[in-house]
Amino acid sequence: MAAATGLRMGVVGGSIAGCAAAVAGIRAGADVTVYERSAGELRDRGLGIVIPPSLHGRLVATGYLDAAMPTAPVAGRVWLTRAPDGSAREFARQPSPVTPCNWGLLWQALRTASAGARHHRGLPVTAVGRTASGGAFVRTAQGENTYDIVVGADGHGSLTRRVLAPDLRASPAGYAVWRGTLPVDASAEHPGPLQLLRTSWVTIGFPGGHGIFYLIPRGEDAGPDERLLAYAIYATPPAGSPDGAGHVRQLADEHFPREWADIVARGEHTAMTCHPVADLHAPLAADPPFLLAGDAAGVTRPHTASGAVKALQDALCLEEALRTSASPAEALRHYARERTPEGARLVELGRRLGRAQVEQTPDWTAMDQGSVDAWCRATLAGTKSYLYADTD
Repeated sequence: MAAATGLRMGVVGGSIAGCAAAVAGIRAGADVTVYERSAGELRDRGLGIVIPPSLHGRLVATGYLDAAMPTAPVAGRVWLTRAPDGSAREFARQPSPVTPCNWGLLWQALRTASAGARHHRGLPVTAVGRTASGGAFVRTAQGENTYDIVVGADGHGSLTRRVLAPDLRASPAGYAVWRGTLPVDASAEHPGPLQLLRTSWVTIGFPGGHGIFYLIPRGEDAGPDERLLAYAIYATPPAGSPDGAGHVRQLADEHFPREWADIVARGEHTAMTCHPVADLHAPLAADPPFLLAGDAAGVTRPHTASGAVKALQDALCLEEALRTSASPAEALRHYARERTPEGARLVELGRRLGRAQVEQTPDWTAMDQGSVDAWCRATLAGTKSYLYADTD
């Protein structure tokens, strides 16, 4: 008998990790309840993310995602820096296929796929804990419910994680990431960058940091030309609290090639956010009856582009564990064996990428194809990342 037979599963958090975990539980036969503190729809959070094409294909094939969900796949990566005359100098290209998505559309697809669960929106969880019988409880303003498994999918500040690792604290990196989106028509006067972005994602290196740029779908009903330019720019912030629009525009004007600077510094943003970069890793991804998914289990520096990816992979692992294990406790131990070391690997990879691309940036102006390939090999140090080509 599979572990999910007659299983009651509570999911704390209704974002991407929570909805994906709910789909996993439903597909394995569990009775699933999701608690989401936000009262509104999350699909309006339209920042960009990327996932590996192979993972996207698997999620479509297994019913987590609808094949009709818009994406903006590209096959390669282009490395640029600013030349002395202000123009863009391309210094490397690598095969690096990714499937960029709109965060809000990805959430909507997972929310639709998890419609078989009970979703409590606008109902924050105030406490979770163990019951005397070996199960778990979830407490809200409406009372307390008990479950065989509680999935903590409640993000960076996870309440559920505090049960398993009460003393765990995030380690700050000492720099920040600015993320934003701009309508494609912001680059209408600069066709070169737009043409490049239709087939590639772009890295722009500058002293003390770098920026990542790619196109994402604008919305469910938008056509292929109605896309958004998404970016993530990494640098050490000025003294005090990082400013959003002002500082990112200053960085663009000072360091980006002229065309790219004009787009970012003067384009009308549809979204922008800034936050300090930090990481953490729970010592166990699951300890019956609790399981941690997505950022609740571990936060890696965004250079790995593994936030949503890890949450989706967590869900696939959870479904497999529930289907193949004889008890809920065995399923969670299966999950912990697979996902705990993977979380640790991603945190270490994120730290190496951060050192190489922000804390100890190379002289981008001196880089060429050979030096970029060698630099990638040295930075990865034998581990794998879907963002980096096989540069052997």
